[in-house]
Amino acid sequence: MKLMTLNTHSLVESSYEEKKEKFIETLIVEQPDVVALQEVNQTASAGIIPDVMLAGYKRCMDFGLPVREDNHAKEVVEALREKDVYYYWTWLSAKIGYGKYDEGMALLSKKPIMRVKQFLISQTDDYDNWKTRKILGMQTEGSDDIFFTVHMGWWNDEEEPLKKQWEKMEKLTKSLEKKDRTIWLMGDFNSLDNVKQEGYELICESGWKDSYCLAEQKDSGVTVEEEIDGWRDGEGGGAVKDAKRLDYIFCNTQKKVKSSKVVCNGKNYPVVSDHYGVMIEVED
Repeated sequence: MKLMTLNTHSLVESSYEEKKEKFIETLIVEQPDVVALQEVNQTASAGIIPDVMLAGYKRCMDFGLPVREDNHAKEVVEALREKDVYYYWTWLSAKIGYGKYDEGMALLSKKPIMRVKQFLISQTDDYDNWKTRKILGMQTEGSDDIFFTVHMGWWNDEEEPLKKQWEKMEKLTKSLEKKDRTIWLMGDFNSLDNVKQEGYELICESGWKDSYCLAEQKDSGVTVEEEIDGWRDGEGGGAVKDAKRLDYIFCNTQKKVKSSKVVCNGKNYPVVSDHYGVMIEVED
């Protein structure tokens, strides 16, 4: 099984159309079984696309925001279908981003999506507050595993500290645990793996396994090399221009991970966002 996560930056990214095409080309080559995307947006004023016109789409019914014409996940999935590469998908918007985008997250799956779950993990549920955080999960045909796409806040945020978000998320995921089920948390955790007594250490000490550490083969793991929003002028912690590992794939069970590699970093496929992606191969 091949899993991939990427904070896409979507329509906010400069040269968006070109980078979208490069990302689509990456998926055509790699064809991961599950893709977890964050910062998946659409223009809030764009035209609505009825669900019946969205091939492979499964709406998160308890939060029924419609898909609009320029939705990033829709654009990617439709372009892939034109190349005979088929994905089922789901999308959830959590907040208004940059004052004009419905911004959230998406999951793509090679297998049909049977169930979709969404949970609020921030203290606020204000759609106009850019610090609102939700997680989106799915179960696919023939598997009891649950895959979540995650975009968390920062450890030192006074209003929305990561620690409180993690406490809510851990409580929610524990309620889903059962024998022989693996829960996957995939995404942008806004946590440095080399800082003690903060987010990364908290997650690992809670019993979650970092697939990068489990991997038999791995690279540097670095997913951010430049200044990005939330990490300017020491906002997130650490030196601004230090290379960072902020994007992870965690699991709650001991898995045999064959490899972990950074993608869309200019070495393994072109850069398509302000974050690089992470792709792992897991023994089924």
